[in-house]
Amino acid sequence: MEYRNIREGVFLSRPNRFIANIEIDGSVEVCHVKNTGRCRELLIPGARVWVEESGNPARKTKYDLITVDRGGVIVNMDSQAPNKLFAEWAKENIKDLEEIKSEVRYGSSRFDFRLRAGGKECYVEVKGCTLEREGVALFPDAPTDRGVKHLRELIEVKKAGLDAMVFFVIQMKAPKVFRPNRETHPEFAEALCDASEAGVKVLAYDCNVVPGKVMIDSPVEVEL
Repeated sequence: MEYRNIREGVFLSRPNRFIANIEIDGSVEVCHVKNTGRCRELLIPGARVWVEESGNPARKTKYDLITVDRGGVIVNMDSQAPNKLFAEWAKENIKDLEEIKSEVRYGSSRFDFRLRAGGKECYVEVKGCTLEREGVALFPDAPTDRGVKHLRELIEVKKAGLDAMVFFVIQMKAPKVFRPNRETHPEFAEALCDASEAGVKVLAYDCNVVPGKVMIDSPVEVEL
């Protein structure tokens, strides 16, 4: 996926999870942050960042913060990107794909996608990962009860005889392995292990990222 009207800036501060102060061409702009996670390892004062100009004069903020340089590694931090990236990836890589539908209900649950391929249905939850430490991609960066609920629901899908998948989009190129972040949310790690044991596919892929473009690239080893 590509962004338009990209501008480079310098991150200054984040007054709350929705906005950031960024210096662009010598002026301080209040920008919308397209990721409500903590992102503490990314949003460090002085970090080089890239924003997308919205072009909507009715908006309160002129720019969206989408990409950051973390010690030479370019990281896409747009939380809306992973679902779009997965849809692009699925169309190119899933054999005999007949249908891909987003925001699909199953019972009382809503999943990111339902795929039909080779006459089989697969329900998919997509998670974006922006946290990396010493070559290890970690999810989540903050406790996520919603994420635990999704995993438990995918287990129920498998019990019903359908396919299920959780797909982690690592929004950078550096990590060599993916692990659940037990330190931050042990319940999520436990639920992910349970899902894998129940037959839910657990996949992680990294991305090629430049300031105005990102695309899913290669599989990353998953360690549970």
